[in-house]
Amino acid sequence: MTGLPRRIAWNVRHRWRRIFAVLVVGGGVAAPLVTGLWWSLPLVWFFGLFVALPVLHTLTKPLPDEDGDGDDAGAPDDPALRALRERYARGDIDEREFERKLDRLLETEDAETVDRDAEDIAERVRDGLRREVERVRE
Repeated sequence: MTGLPRRIAWNVRHRWRRIFAVLVVGGGVAAPLVTGLWWSLPLVWFFGLFVALPVLHTLTKPLPDEDGDGDDAGAPDDPALRALRERYARGDIDEREFERKLDRLLETEDAETVDRDAEDIAERVRDGLRREVERVRE
């Protein structure tokens, strides 16, 4: 049972909308019993489910990526790399020359990306380029 607190925390973090909706429904049912006013049930349900839940959902929704395409989400946004990719996609340079220039670019990249694994970046860029070349050639 050591995983029970982790499981509860995960459920609260990822399924909070369902938990919130159940609490609102339960609160709506309990409201007339506590207050003695029959109209408190639809009032609690309306404000809980149609006002509070959408507002909270909007405030907690993750922001989309700036570019929006998602093909190369992990690739750096470098103008030199972009130009190299375009030249390769147009067929101006072959794959061997592209990889040689790509390795040279990765050796000289700035300090922000030095901590990343250069092999991983190169592989992701190559995969993205292969997809892009296939799209251009179709």
